[in-house]
Amino acid sequence: MPARIRVEIEDHIEKKHESLVLEGEDARPLIGYKIGDVIDGAVIKKQGKFKITGGSDTSGFPMLAGVHGAAQRSVLLERGRAARKAKKGERVRVTVRGEVISEETAQVNLVRIE
Repeated sequence: MPARIRVEIEDHIEKKHESLVLEGEDARPLIGYKIGDVIDGAVIKKQGKFKITGGSDTSGFPMLAGVHGAAQRSVLLERGRAARKAKKGERVRVTVRGEVISEETAQVNLVRIE
């Protein structure tokens, strides 16, 4: 199954938001990057440099920085980030996707930095 990745770009410089869909061979250059990496705009056919800030997989599970690899994992988290239902001081087990972009990634969030 060819990769289909929706890219959400937040541009604080020009104060605008843009969405685009990369399919098949257009999405392939993104695979292997991870959260926090800075990519050249040529990878997504845009001008400038972009930082990967997050994303989600085809099942809707969020990508989480610090979870190595691209597999789904159940991790114990405090309130914030992916654990929104936790009360103050409580920790909950949450299923998340690793920080590496793979074929299972459905959405990638980018911020323009240059």
